[in-house]
Amino acid sequence: MADFSLARYGIETTHIIRNATPARLYEYALRYEKGSHIASSGALIALSGEKTGRSPKDKRIVDEPSSRDDVWWGPVNFKLPESSYRLNLDRAIDYLNTRDLLFVVDGFAGWDPRYRIKVRIITTRAYHALFMHNMLIRPTPEELEEFGDPDYVIFNAGEFPANRHAPGVDSKTSVSLHFGRKEMVILGTQYAGEMKKGVFTIMHYLMPKQDVLSMHCSANMGPDGKVSIFFGLSGTGKTTLSADPNRALIGDDEHCWSDHGVFNIEGGCYAKAIDLSPTDEPEIYKAIRFGSVLENVVYDPETREVDFHDTSITQNTRCSYPIHFIDNARIPCVGGHPNNVILLTADAFGVLPPVAKLTPEQAMYHFISGYTAKVAGTEVGVVEPEATFSACFGAPFLVWHPARYAEMLAERIQKHGADTWLVNTGWTGGPYGVGHRMRIAHTRAIIDAIHAGELRDAPTVEDPVFGFAVPTVCTGVPPEVLIPRNTWADKEAYDATARKLARLFIDNFKTFESGASDAIRNAGPRL
Repeated sequence: MADFSLARYGIETTHIIRNATPARLYEYALRYEKGSHIASSGALIALSGEKTGRSPKDKRIVDEPSSRDDVWWGPVNFKLPESSYRLNLDRAIDYLNTRDLLFVVDGFAGWDPRYRIKVRIITTRAYHALFMHNMLIRPTPEELEEFGDPDYVIFNAGEFPANRHAPGVDSKTSVSLHFGRKEMVILGTQYAGEMKKGVFTIMHYLMPKQDVLSMHCSANMGPDGKVSIFFGLSGTGKTTLSADPNRALIGDDEHCWSDHGVFNIEGGCYAKAIDLSPTDEPEIYKAIRFGSVLENVVYDPETREVDFHDTSITQNTRCSYPIHFIDNARIPCVGGHPNNVILLTADAFGVLPPVAKLTPEQAMYHFISGYTAKVAGTEVGVVEPEATFSACFGAPFLVWHPARYAEMLAERIQKHGADTWLVNTGWTGGPYGVGHRMRIAHTRAIIDAIHAGELRDAPTVEDPVFGFAVPTVCTGVPPEVLIPRNTWADKEAYDATARKLARLFIDNFKTFESGASDAIRNAGPRL
């Protein structure tokens, strides 16, 4: 591929490494990139620089005619003038032209060929190339030969700062997406997750246009062919709980639900590495080997053994690996229509039960609300868990109004008869700082009981504030754990905290009331 050129983009650099093997990318990273080392497991250790998490406040969508009327403008999707985008793009290309060596990764997003798109990554770092080699679906040599022009291009010049004086640009970091030009420009951040989530945002825009629901969820399939999907923000357990030795992994983070079933958007997984344990997360632990990328981890300088408990660089330590590194991954990453829809939340107040069965109306209410706790390190500036609401369990990546996604989910749940559950992987026995995180063994037992059909017919009690049905019996979980009030020493404090959380739900949902039916509005907490 010596004749491969980027001249069509105004990039004149001639030394271009396209779709290199992991071994070659290791060599370039070790030779040229500060902080690159090989872990004892064989994974590549890389540093992302100053930014060790996403920068959602610096993300912009270009205000242009082809997409203007589609975008849910507001606190998530900030407008960027076309003129400022041109400044960003010119700045990125100018910087790329100063580099003696560039990396290109061409790959697919979407395992269903009917809906997949072609994505091109242009970057200066071998670490970024290996990351996206893992996270995109890797073309065969024949597919690469016939790849042609991509549908979308990401210009990653993250080592170079944005012009903070350009209208709509507030800092030296700028992540801007132009749906009309089908381009994305990254400046001022080397955090690799910006590329991954940029592709996800693109799919969040394109898929609903084809009546396909794009979802921030993981998915797996049992031996009986039954599929479960797990919604949730980073840190709530999507990756950990979907990596089940008894079920085939479809994917850990980004999926679509079409008329044909579910399909993974990505070719790899991106797992949080903090406190990673071979006991609690054996499948993920084994996936950290040659070809994987470990981000911002601390290691022993002699043995190169990684200390997964050391968060001195960041609490958002991560590992990227191809999905086939999970032994029981389902390749191709597709499945039928889900039988169980599981909404994961990390409740920092310690109020929500470890599991509750939801009515269809409650499912829509909690999906639109998207309550969880931001986990430390996932975003810049978050140093401890804090309560948040993220529409559809993924507001930073939505493009259309949340009601569009919620209506599509409701339609599919009803059409295919899926059961819907709320599972709290957060705190029990008190709020954050008083109680403790839910035991992963208990959460796994709950998920197993859902898959076995045990909880579908289990006895329940109605939560007096939130109104959903709370199972009182579950194999492998002490009965007192199932009713959160019973885990608190101070019952009056629990009642007061439950009312406080209910008020937060009610206040948050006011934003969505105009687009919700009476049944959905009435499915929320009661005060």
